[in-house]
Amino acid sequence: MDKLTILGLLIALVGIMTGQLIEGSNFGILFQAAAFLIVLGGTLGAVMVQSPRKVFFTAMQMARWAFVTPKSNGQELIVLLTEWSALARREGVLALEARLEGVSDPFVRKGVQLLVDGHNAEEIREVMEIDTQTWEQLRWQGARVWEAAAGYSPTVGIIGAVMGLMHVMQNLSEPSKLGAGIAVAFVATIYGVAFANLLFLPVANKLKSIIQHQTHMRDMVVDGLCGVAKGENPRVIEYRLQGYLD
Repeated sequence: MDKLTILGLLIALVGIMTGQLIEGSNFGILFQAAAFLIVLGGTLGAVMVQSPRKVFFTAMQMARWAFVTPKSNGQELIVLLTEWSALARREGVLALEARLEGVSDPFVRKGVQLLVDGHNAEEIREVMEIDTQTWEQLRWQGARVWEAAAGYSPTVGIIGAVMGLMHVMQNLSEPSKLGAGIAVAFVATIYGVAFANLLFLPVANKLKSIIQHQTHMRDMVVDGLCGVAKGENPRVIEYRLQGYLD
């Protein structure tokens, strides 16, 4: 669980609610189901129109990364790659085939399989880099879906506000209700701007940061496997890979 994301959202919400309370307004006016549905539904529909199906569903699946960061222990990977290097130098790369069953990461597993199959370092790097580029491109497109939502959300909020004002104009014969009606109408604008700047845009930027880190770890794995394929000294591989973390 990414505690910083949760804490940030709580601080933002508490700040807004406290400001509302200091100004003497009640909390109830900020909770409008119609405005919520207009902004959320309109934004969702807009990004669905914009995005290819695969990219859209990837973006929805990636959303959890903002709250539960994918596990990626670089230090454990370095230890594992160093051990494999020592084993390959001592018994040959075919000895790594017995270790395949214990590898859960499909990317790492593919690299080890290429190594066991006798491919040289250049061939392994070429295959693995293409895999990384494809993986990274799809995830970047997914992050941009959330970025696009941050662009659509305020505009949809304005649409909700205009719709609310249209409803107010239909009730001009009852002046006592105009003030409250106008206030409710502008809640949609608040939702649009709040969703964009407190949720969609921060999530997009956090996803980009995670993608960069995951790509960096993949580069480290490729570097380590290529070192094993070249028969490099395990200590040299360890020192070089440590630089990815430092």
